Amino acid sequence: MNHLANVVVSEYADKIRSAWRSELSLGDAVQYGTRLTESGQPELAEVLYQTWLAHNETPFNYLVLFNLGAVQSTLDKVEDARQTFSRVVELSPAFVQGHVNRAIVYERLGKLDVAITEWMWVANSVSPRDEQNAGFRLQAFNNLGRLYETQRNYSEALAWLAKSLEANPSQPDVLHHWIFLRAKSCSWPVYEDVPGVDPALMRRSTSTMAMIAQSDDLQEQLDAARKFVSQKINCDVPALAERCNYGHDKIRIGYLSSDLCQHPVAMLMVELLEQHDRERVEVYCYCWTKEDGSALRQRVIGAVDHFERIGGFTDEAAAHLIRSHEIDILVDLHGQTLGARPAILAARPAPVQVTYLGLVATTGFPFIDYVIADEFVIPEESTACYTETPIYMPDVYQVSDRKRTIAPAPTRAACNLPEDGVVFCSFNNNYKYTPEAFDTWMRILARVPGSVLWLLSDNPWAEANLRKEAQARGIDPQRLVFAPRVFMDQYLARYLVADLFLDTFPYNAGTTANDALWTGLPIVTRSGRSFASRMAGALLSAAGMPELITWNWADYEEKAVSLALAPQERLRLRDELAAVRERGALFDTTRFARNLEEKFSDLLAALPLQTVDA
Repeated sequence: MNHLANVVVSEYADKIRSAWRSELSLGDAVQYGTRLTESGQPELAEVLYQTWLAHNETPFNYLVLFNLGAVQSTLDKVEDARQTFSRVVELSPAFVQGHVNRAIVYERLGKLDVAITEWMWVANSVSPRDEQNAGFRLQAFNNLGRLYETQRNYSEALAWLAKSLEANPSQPDVLHHWIFLRAKSCSWPVYEDVPGVDPALMRRSTSTMAMIAQSDDLQEQLDAARKFVSQKINCDVPALAERCNYGHDKIRIGYLSSDLCQHPVAMLMVELLEQHDRERVEVYCYCWTKEDGSALRQRVIGAVDHFERIGGFTDEAAAHLIRSHEIDILVDLHGQTLGARPAILAARPAPVQVTYLGLVATTGFPFIDYVIADEFVIPEESTACYTETPIYMPDVYQVSDRKRTIAPAPTRAACNLPEDGVVFCSFNNNYKYTPEAFDTWMRILARVPGSVLWLLSDNPWAEANLRKEAQARGIDPQRLVFAPRVFMDQYLARYLVADLFLDTFPYNAGTTANDALWTGLPIVTRSGRSFASRMAGALLSAAGMPELITWNWADYEEKAVSLALAPQERLRLRDELAAVRERGALFDTTRFARNLEEKFSDLLAALPLQTVDA
């Protein structure tokens, strides 16, 4: 042991003895414990605090307890930390930071209801005039909004975020959550005036995910993506992998995602993972999904050669793991969607990095080289608004799963649908619904007597708002029928009961469009400029049904009404889709896999071979 280490050990021993003898002041205990923690020795700090508390009694012991709880949190002793912070609050009920830290610990333990109660105490107990604790009050507002959103209580979430914005309008992160929540609850207009908030700031604060549901303007989407990157991601990271071809006998493809469970991404991807040619490629999955016990999850695990669980890895450690496997092409299935870990990709653990499916817009990530697309979703004239280079698939950008099963068709009565009349449906997530689309849908219902619109029951606030909006447009709210979420095969069976799928714009149906066409249900879509606004059009083009693609609301309305009044034409379209399902390129997953492997092979062939030092 060197001299410096001896000094450190000796000093620590002296502090412990002093604490045990009640000779170490509270201030010195906190100061030295903080030094230990900051120098990467929180275990020693924990022992010091515990020793001091066992042998010292002052009116301010709660301050040492508070530091002990913070150290226990750092050490992932979360239950110990909860008990410690509870003692802090018992000793000093008005100590705001004790309540704040206990709320955080409750969240880490998954006790969200108790965490909400704790944050509520902070929000209601701190006076607006209390400058010392103003930051904690604002933190409570924001966390209540976030937790209520997690619980899908959008009304409470919006109320608390509005309080936060009233207290401090200059919070772009809060604004983007508030905007997206208004879209999820169909609270129109989404961009409602907020006192003190500049309308231009509100638009600039819209997240990429929220923006693609509000606008098909490619420049706005690119700006939103780049803003996220500049604010959230450190791109100045040394690359772990060279831009070279490792020269492996098989292409090593790595898929990166937390959505490899009962999730739309896994639903689309699973058969591709199964269909990859093992003579040509080796498939890795890097996943941080919680085990959900689903059959789909097990199918994904069984479909790949190497399934790496990286939930317990830091981003840096995960990147080094991927680099150690010499992955040739790393495919990110997230972009900027919930659960993404872009810092892994920022370290460039693979020579070629690709984005697919997760975010149907540009990621803005400078460390992503390519996006898997087709010439319909990203026409050549749009490429300037993408930071990635498109990999153009010859048929369609979207892969499919031909093994999904469909339950027997339910009766209309079982679905709360009328026995007669045309059933329009749109099972997209509610945040994709816009006032302009809804205006058109209500005009369609007005022109097709006895028809109903069958929608996804996503949350009660959206349902109530949509019924109110229908009433305001002169349509009986009972002509909106809401379908609760059900198992996958039962959900697919609903399409057998519907007559026509009405698509959303500017965020089209993606997986839901694939599902509808797979079951044989025709779709009327409107296409625009952005990737998201052209997804259903790409599928219809691949199905050989371009006549169902419109480019404005007037044509959309006319197409939907004409098909609603022509049952024989709808039957003909169903027959065509049945043929596409059996023989068309749209659902040919094997063909898609071979085409993708060929594209990946071309990308690697263009790279220089890795040089090996002699």
